[in-house]
Amino acid sequence: MNEADLRAVRLPAAPDNVLDRLVERASKEGLVDISYGEMDSPLGPLLLAVTDVGLVKLSYTDYDPDPLGDLAARISPRIVRRAARTDAVRRELDEYFTGERREFTVPLDWTLVRGYGVDVLRATVAIPYGHVSTYRNVAIEAGNPRAIRAAGTALGRNPIPVIIPCHRVLRTGGGLGGYTSGIERKQLLLDLEGANR
Repeated sequence: MNEADLRAVRLPAAPDNVLDRLVERASKEGLVDISYGEMDSPLGPLLLAVTDVGLVKLSYTDYDPDPLGDLAARISPRIVRRAARTDAVRRELDEYFTGERREFTVPLDWTLVRGYGVDVLRATVAIPYGHVSTYRNVAIEAGNPRAIRAAGTALGRNPIPVIIPCHRVLRTGGGLGGYTSGIERKQLLLDLEGANR
């Protein structure tokens, strides 16, 4: 067979569920480390990635052009699209965006966070819905009152925004400060929560 003949050969299409079965089997055999799915939100499209431990990444896909590449480099290249594994996260986010949920209960995987960043983000999770704190207070709660800039850096690298509510952290004096994917999103989240500033 020559090259033109090879191009003309068409294989029959596989039934829709073949890929699903393949992914399911790979998961059962421990060949998948990360499953992901997407969802629409008032903030734009989101990518959700989970491990067996919990949610490891929530990414604004218009801001983060290669979230799967980042996960492959930092955790494992064994990643599959398996939206059903993200159902619990999507459900809680949908409830949050409609005002029905004020606290997230999905388990989190902290693998992408290191050192002082873990303390900063754990302090951030403790900020209640509808309330705000400051970079200084988060640094104090994280155990290092002088590390205000380091706290800001850790918040800027938050791999699970919204659920780890870095949007609730403001400058001393009430200024919004920064937000990695755009200050408009931070303002939208604070407005959604009716945050007292």
